[in-house]
Amino acid sequence: MSYQAPAQHTDSTRPRPHGFAASAEGLTKVYGSDETRVVALDGVSVAFERGRFTAIMGPSGSGKSTLMHCMAGLDSISAGSARLGDTELNGLSDRKLTQLRRDRVGFVFQTFNLLPTLNALENITLPMGIAGTRPDRAWLDQVIATVGLSKRLKHRPAQLSGGQQQRVAVARALAGQPEIVFGDEPTGNLDSRAGAEILGFLRNSVRELGQTVVMVTHDPVAAGYADRAVFLADGRVVDDMREPTAERVLEHMKRYDARGHSGPTGV
Repeated sequence: MSYQAPAQHTDSTRPRPHGFAASAEGLTKVYGSDETRVVALDGVSVAFERGRFTAIMGPSGSGKSTLMHCMAGLDSISAGSARLGDTELNGLSDRKLTQLRRDRVGFVFQTFNLLPTLNALENITLPMGIAGTRPDRAWLDQVIATVGLSKRLKHRPAQLSGGQQQRVAVARALAGQPEIVFGDEPTGNLDSRAGAEILGFLRNSVRELGQTVVMVTHDPVAAGYADRAVFLADGRVVDDMREPTAERVLEHMKRYDARGHSGPTGV
């Protein structure tokens, strides 16, 4: 899938938050044992800055989705450290991890995960309702305006296009003012136009709302919407590109594939 290339990067007038929203040090994830042992992540060290849009890229099997799941508290780690802000995830109980994901993390996946009996607004505010909290109305209105849903709030998912449903999912992820939003191929089920809209909304949430977004993707043009692209191969970070463009990312991937995953290319 390809999208229209985004406009050139420009600095937002909103000040960037300082520090790291999430970080890993020597993060290792192993599945199975003996003959079935697979090292999905092999000593990964990486940090994601607050107020930035980062793309995690790599071929299938590179470990990019596993990295996201471990850093979001969706999967356990085998060794090393994974932190959300200053909170170490390794060793937290299931109850603490559930609370952390609910209160501090937003998620956007390929599947929209909307409840068909609820309208758009009810789906957006559902996590807060489950947590027993009330949304900040000014923030919620700003999020809804950012994703362009003001006129569709009373519509149920069946009355919305795929792109509109994913806008609801994006708004839901942002509505609770999370410290970080993780997206796992969030445009994977969308056509090119709808995909470009969602990527634009994610970028605007960073530039206009000060959000932190980390997105797993395999698409160079999708990565071009980000402030930074981190490249994985064989469970390791192999490169880190600032201010990526679709052309630079695609050229990098071609060079790296030509080298047979032999190591960094120095971008």
